[in-house]
Formats: sequence, structure tokens, C-alpha cells
Amino acid sequence: MRSTRMSGIAAVAAAGILLAGCGDDGTTGGSEGGGDKDITWWVMKGTNANAKTFYDDVKAAYKKKTGGTLTVSEVEWADAHDRLVRAFAGGDGPDVSEIGTTWTPEFAAAGGLTDLTDKINKSKLGDDLLPALKDSATHENKQYGVGWYAGTRGIVYRKDVFAKHKITAPKNWAELQQAVKTLKAKEPKMLPMPIAGASSYAAAPFIWGAGGGFAEESGGAWKGTLDSPKSQEGLKFYTELATKHGSSSTGASTWKETQLLDSFAQGKAAMVIQGNWTPKTALEQNPSLKGKIGAMPVPGKDSGMAPTFLGGSNLAVLKTSKKPDAAWQLVQLLTTGELAKKWASQTGYFPSTKSGMKPFVNSKDPLVSPFAKAMMEAGKNVPNAPAWGKVESDKTITKMLQSTLTGTPVDKATGTASKEITTTLNAK
Repeated sequence: MRSTRMSGIAAVAAAGILLAGCGDDGTTGGSEGGGDKDITWWVMKGTNANAKTFYDDVKAAYKKKTGGTLTVSEVEWADAHDRLVRAFAGGDGPDVSEIGTTWTPEFAAAGGLTDLTDKINKSKLGDDLLPALKDSATHENKQYGVGWYAGTRGIVYRKDVFAKHKITAPKNWAELQQAVKTLKAKEPKMLPMPIAGASSYAAAPFIWGAGGGFAEESGGAWKGTLDSPKSQEGLKFYTELATKHGSSSTGASTWKETQLLDSFAQGKAAMVIQGNWTPKTALEQNPSLKGKIGAMPVPGKDSGMAPTFLGGSNLAVLKTSKKPDAAWQLVQLLTTGELAKKWASQTGYFPSTKSGMKPFVNSKDPLVSPFAKAMMEAGKNVPNAPAWGKVESDKTITKMLQSTLTGTPVDKATGTASKEITTTLNAK
């Protein structure tokens, strides 16, 4: 889910010049030396508040399965991309690493990851993986990672406020627009549905829901498609909730998703587009909201659910690992069975497999099952382009969204964004 700073191929080439200075900061690297099953795993810091207990469980499970010792090293998200690039070049990285879904095609194209296609097929794990997560780890029809955990977005709303004004959960865009209008008229002290300009993937359900997209590939070349009529239709509906129907405020045009959540938790917003991992945070911030919060998938244009971005992290085996078979055993342990369920329950994210998702889909918790159903039935990946991370780090989508929220016509804003995406994705 994280963005990158440069394309993987260029970054690896640059790192090759710096081999003499590419050692890590004391973290155990690689798996050269030690037992033939002793391996190292890099995991990103901060996702799991109960990480130490979880790591102990993983180490014990790995020891029981293989007899080997697992060394776990936490890496800051902000440092992870560059540290992995150095690891690809210098060979002193981990055997297994957590890698954001939008990084995986980039690193695969750069030659930094092991092709796991045969192992995944033989294990039958591929049949169980959610399609969008499988796609996120695929490059040129080969799979270089396995989804570890993921999440998606939906609409979190005030059930008590909806009940007060006899508003039912919207089942299509027309009903969503009407809910905004009703809330605007009857709850003047609340924003009906603030639109955060820095929440780029909150716009995705409307772009995809209208039949549009961000980019497409043809003949080996990529083309930005945000300026297509269908993409423009979806973006126009979404931004006009704010600019035409008063769902938002001018200040929200620069908000991040965390500011959306703060607004909701403080009782200043009736609806917000948020990830499935956030309602718990809202209740922690304001316990008085207990029992007053509901969740629903983003409605489709005419009915059903709109596609939503399914983002998270994959687990990959580095090409430099000298123990790829042992590394694969760790990947299997983490992505199936009890360890996968435990990580999901502790973090508020979801597992990556259809079988692992069933308990969440069938959950009686009204703040869990709507998100789980959306992830299972409507989860979608961003364009599977090696340079998509550069689009994210350049904030191309955010700039377009903020531009439309502050008065730029949709056709002009999407034209600029599409040209930028085309240039970025085809850069050598």
C-alpha cells in the first residue's frame, strides 16, 4: 500500500554503484551461515500493536515445522523501500520480506524477487487467494508474492443520525446523493460526507463504479485513462457531492484520511469513507459513539457494491535468499491457518484467502461484515504496472482530486492526470 521514490529498475541500478556502503544498521541480514533452515524475515513496524507476542508465536511455529531459527527484524515503512533496494543489490537483506502490494510488480520487474508461481500452484494456495491480491503480486504472468493481509474502504456512518431523519443506507448513487441533501438540510452542524482531497483511493469506487479506470496496457505500453468519459463521469459525481451538493467543506479539500476519521469521531461528520481498520479507532477516540456507528459498502452506481481498492501487503522471497525453500515454508505459515487469523484479528485487517475471509464475512459485528463482503465481492487492484508506485509518490491522483475540489473542471484535471500517468508508466 505504500508508495515508492523511484522505479525499481533504476533504483537497483543506482544501488549497484553503492555496494560498498549498502550495509544495514545492525539488523540481522541474509541467511548466509547458520543452520540450513535459519532464515530472516523483515516486517514493517507499526501495523500490529501486539507484534512481540505474534513474532514469538511465529518463531515457535517455524521452529516446530522446520527445526530452524527465525530472526525477525522490524523496518520502518519510510525506510523500507530503499533498504530493500540495497538488499537486492548487495545480497545482505532478509530471506522473506513484507512488501506493499503496489511495490511488488516494481520489485519483480527489477529482478529482486523470487518467482513463486510453481510453489504457489503446487500448494493449491493460488486457488484460495483473493483475485485482487493475486493480481497485485503478479508480473508478466508470474507470481512473486503471496498476499498476507489487506483491507478495503467503505462508508462509516452515524446510525443514530440516519434513524433520526429516517434515512436508510443508500443502495445506489442517487440514494447517496439524496442522503447528503437530507443531512445538509436537517443537520446543519454536521458535514454530511466530507470529501478528503488527500484520500486518493476514496475516489476509486466512483471511477471504477462508472466503468472507468486509472490506466490500461496495450501492446506493452501504458495509457492513463482518467480522462475517459466513464472515468470523468464517476469522478464528477464524487466531487460534486462536495462542490454542488454541500456534503463537504473547503478545508476538507486538503484533508488526509486521518482527518476524515477525526472529524467523524468528534461528531462533526455523518458519513466518511474509511478503511475497515478504522471504526475501532473512532470508538477509542470517542467511546460515546458505541452503538451509534454503522458501516456499509460504497454503493454501486445503480445497485450492488462499487469496486473498492484492496490494498495491503504481500510476503515475498528475495532473489538473494540462499534458502528459498525454507523461506517459502515461512510464507505458507504466515498466510494460512491460525497465524493468518491471529494477525488479522490483532491488526483489524483481513486475511488474503477466501477461506480465511469466511469468518469475517459471516461475522455478526456490523462494523466488520460489510467491509469483508466488499473485499470478497468487489475488491479491485490498481493498474499492475511496475511504475505505479511512482504515480503514488508523485501524488498524481491526489493532485487531480484536490484540483477538482477547488474549482478546476473535471475534464481539465483528468486530462492533466492522464498525461502524467502515461508518461510515468512508460518511462525507461
